[in-house]
Amino acid sequence: MTELLLIRHGETDWNRRQCFQGQIDVPLNAHGLAQAERLAARLRAEPIQALVASDLSRALQTAAPLAQALGLQTERQAALREQGFGILEGMSFDDIRRAHPEEFAQWARHEPDYALPGGAESRQHFFQRVIAALGQLAVAHPRQTLAVVTHGGVLDMVWRHAQALPLHGARECAIPNTGINRVRVRLDEAGAARFEILGWADAAHLEGLADQGLAAVSAR
Repeated sequence: MTELLLIRHGETDWNRRQCFQGQIDVPLNAHGLAQAERLAARLRAEPIQALVASDLSRALQTAAPLAQALGLQTERQAALREQGFGILEGMSFDDIRRAHPEEFAQWARHEPDYALPGGAESRQHFFQRVIAALGQLAVAHPRQTLAVVTHGGVLDMVWRHAQALPLHGARECAIPNTGINRVRVRLDEAGAARFEILGWADAAHLEGLADQGLAAVSAR
């Protein structure tokens, strides 16, 4: 079995503005960079054998201090990107309600097979991408501990899979920026990944960090 330390990237200005980031390459803000440093200090002594991250800047910047602390190279994986939100990417909730009210209303129903216009992914497609990518990591790193820096939507898919929750419906779990989520991955006889949550939304390393209250705003 493999243990994954799944980590949401640090805060961005778009998190503060509650914009849909999706797969737009948005960097960390100053607070997000500070969160990444705190994360690295927290995990410095962990027995982590490999470090993997989404190939988007906000994930790679979060992983950089941790890579230095652990003496590891960061493996980039596009399969760990956030869900694609098509025409909604780069827009705030208020802007979306004004510019795309019908599409927003349809998205807000959280139907697994609905894909927004503009090249978006359905939640079902996104779920399959995420679970396959993490399952492949487990196959490639048996009996190891990996740190994986990714996105809020990816973590939501893991939570649903581990808890046997439907893809339909709004997110139920907390996913703070740079929160640590410990997940054990077992491969069944058919080679399918099964997730067991060992710990979730651990953000103790952010205690006392200025502006912490803004660290868990937009989950997109």
